[in-house]
Amino acid sequence: MTALVTATDLKRSYEVKQGWLRPPAQLQAVGGVSFALEAGKTLAVVGESGCGKSTLARLVTLIEKPSAGALMLDGVDAVNPPAGAVKTLRRTVQIVFQNPYGSLNPRKRVGAILEEPLIINTTLSKQERRAQALDMMAKVGLRPEQYGRYPHMFSGGQRQRIAIARALMLRPKLLVADEPVSALDMSVQAQVLNLLVDLQRELGLAYLFISHDLGVVRHIADDVMIMYLGIAVEHGPKERIFARPLHPYTQALLGATPGLGRNRQRIVPKGELPSPLDPPKGCVFSTRCPYVTDLCRTQRPLLRPLDGRLVACHYAERFLETQAA
Repeated sequence: MTALVTATDLKRSYEVKQGWLRPPAQLQAVGGVSFALEAGKTLAVVGESGCGKSTLARLVTLIEKPSAGALMLDGVDAVNPPAGAVKTLRRTVQIVFQNPYGSLNPRKRVGAILEEPLIINTTLSKQERRAQALDMMAKVGLRPEQYGRYPHMFSGGQRQRIAIARALMLRPKLLVADEPVSALDMSVQAQVLNLLVDLQRELGLAYLFISHDLGVVRHIADDVMIMYLGIAVEHGPKERIFARPLHPYTQALLGATPGLGRNRQRIVPKGELPSPLDPPKGCVFSTRCPYVTDLCRTQRPLLRPLDGRLVACHYAERFLETQAA
């Protein structure tokens, strides 16, 4: 099956000023990430704050342009699109943000919020826009009488349903969900996740699901990509990574997740996350890894295939043998 989204060695760096007497430094937020995502599938991108997840989301949704690398959306070059293709690309991919309280205009009624993408991007009549908005409200579990209400009249979970409905008004093929349930209560999280699963089945959507919570990822992902300091350290099918994590950082994340850390040796990373302005010269996890060696400190491991996934660790085979035993 042809991939809906193909990213090849995507990079994004920023110039950071350091005062009058020092030259600007380069902060590499995304350091060469590659993946492919098919229609109807979910790729979860997981990592601590500052690992580059949200920057990757902005690249895929065309909010920012990558510093290097290639991005194909539905067969079209999204980095250097052909003339007239930008509007179509922006309809192909939409985003749901983390905070449902801040992502909706408090001065607009729900109906106006949902109809706004149609006003900008289509020539539909007022009656047609209203009909499509009401239809999308029904899909996300909102009632017709809520069409004329303001965002402050809804709970957090209902506001996130409105945000999801707005993102789907243009019938995108890819939905980027940037921590879509982290601001919600646990019981509401489950409802929103179930809604996303149902919508994916009904509409054939592909999801790029950004999260720091492997417990949430377990319920929605097909594939998982673990990021650390802007690069992918492990990437593969959810079942393989959850059953046998081969990178120490993945092992640490799983061990710290309630319900997933049972019967696992607890790995506690040392110290704090290094500054992206001064990343380690070897393995990006070498300053915090309990298994670090001189090789790790001097030579960066490549992301390579092993046991049905990709892993960037010099000693991944050793971890595989240990877990197999």
